[in-house]
Amino acid sequence: MSESNSNRITIIGDGAMATVCALMLHANQHEVTLWSAFPEYARQMSRTRENSKYLPGFSIPTGVRITADANEAFAAPQIIVNAVPCQYLRSVWSKFVKIAPKDAIYVSVTKGIENGTLLRPSQIMRELLGPINMVVLSGPSIAVEVAESLPGTLVAASENPEHARIVQSVFTTPSIRVYTNNDIVGVELAGAMKNVIALAAGMVDGLHAGDNAKAALLTRGLVEITRLGIALGANKETFAGLTGLGDLVTTCISPHGRNRRFGELIGKGFTPEEARQQIQSVVEGVATTQSVVELAKKHNVEMPITESVHAIIFEGKKPLQAIQDLMARGLKGESI
Repeated sequence: MSESNSNRITIIGDGAMATVCALMLHANQHEVTLWSAFPEYARQMSRTRENSKYLPGFSIPTGVRITADANEAFAAPQIIVNAVPCQYLRSVWSKFVKIAPKDAIYVSVTKGIENGTLLRPSQIMRELLGPINMVVLSGPSIAVEVAESLPGTLVAASENPEHARIVQSVFTTPSIRVYTNNDIVGVELAGAMKNVIALAAGMVDGLHAGDNAKAALLTRGLVEITRLGIALGANKETFAGLTGLGDLVTTCISPHGRNRRFGELIGKGFTPEEARQQIQSVVEGVATTQSVVELAKKHNVEMPITESVHAIIFEGKKPLQAIQDLMARGLKGESI
């Protein structure tokens, strides 16, 4: 596969990031197919050339093929992008085991940790499909900003440097700069866990707890993310980079972020169910919170902020009480 020539690329998923990837890749002169699990919605997008549910206001070029036919989607693609929400990933990809090509490069933009198995997206895909060529693409990438061609950055992580460079070249645009990295574990964990801290950041906003509190939350939240990442075999440096600190800051401050918005509603007094109804989209951080708490217990990693978010969402604890309890913890030296 050439880094500079046009490639046949299939995107599995029909959410905002899936659509943004289609726009980026089509603009880079690649042959793009967007697959949706919902035939009627695929027909609607084909007809209107817009993803009105997840990315309204942006036109999908006629050159992007939209389908719900798996055989059409997997007709000899060279690169396959996974953009399925983490908790649905296994059920979706289980349908493709027999038709998914083994020689393609698979690029996952999914952020999360599967409940129960505690597996990352790339691990789920390899469990289902075997030893596929895997690249994780992550970073501070609010979908609407990427669609508006505002400047941003991404990181392509792979154990195979050549595969990372190919994805770097394919996804780089005049407004998106892509870096390479070899730490798949760290990049995926950072992308998943930052959504948990974003829930907490939203709660701080909803409570009007102030900028000092939010700064402390992001800083100590990054410490928790880094602790667990190192325990799971990631490189410490990854969490200080674009997929760690960079993505964390973006998700915690952007008004477009679903996780921050969900947390804000909780801070304003909404129940988790009421907040879900308001968002009307997958809030990955909610399910990820359960998985991270389990991983922390399994590996004996202290994560008080994450545990507090879990208590608020799943045990009925009030956000203000959670903040008071965190502030009342025993005094200690700063540990990074």
